[in-house]
Amino acid sequence: MNTQQNITWLFIAGALILTGCDNPKAKEMSTQFTRIDSLTEVYLDLQDSLHTAWNLMINDDNQKIKTMHSLLHELEISAQLDPEKSKAFAQRIDQLKRIRYTPKSMSNSDLVAEYDFASNSLVNELITLSEGHSAYSYNTTMQKLVVQIRESEESVENYRSAYDAVVMAYNRFISENREHMREIDHANKAEKKPLFQMASE
Repeated sequence: MNTQQNITWLFIAGALILTGCDNPKAKEMSTQFTRIDSLTEVYLDLQDSLHTAWNLMINDDNQKIKTMHSLLHELEISAQLDPEKSKAFAQRIDQLKRIRYTPKSMSNSDLVAEYDFASNSLVNELITLSEGHSAYSYNTTMQKLVVQIRESEESVENYRSAYDAVVMAYNRFISENREHMREIDHANKAEKKPLFQMASE
């Protein structure tokens, strides 16, 4: 066997070892590596879905807060709202973002309830004030703002249900793959997340 043939056979042998064709242990390691890769991909997809569902919900809530400010401004112009009353409303609206729950703090059901009460109270007061003013019957801007706020209020449960659905899938994944989580999440920060469903019970 000449040198060229030796090199060729060495190359083939090396390739066989790398692919695990003649090495059951290597094949097992290769299969395991593929499984971890697949689980990691699912895990990252779930994290992306959580992030998306949360952002959609919070963006809608932020838009509602912005619309409440716009309605207050319209009341100041059209209804000659008392400056002190207007200032108090503005402060309460601004406070909403500061007291709003986070993905972690929402495990405290009292915090979610407190935010919902503060938000709902403001919505009801502003809409009642708007609809009770004589200018409302012909002020299309005011009417449009009220409709937008109502639509945001009605969509809250849908956004929370969508978020909960992703959280349940995420939590189930962690439970079912607990022994692999150190390999899947190298930061080892994977932990189950709270649900709105639990906060409301």
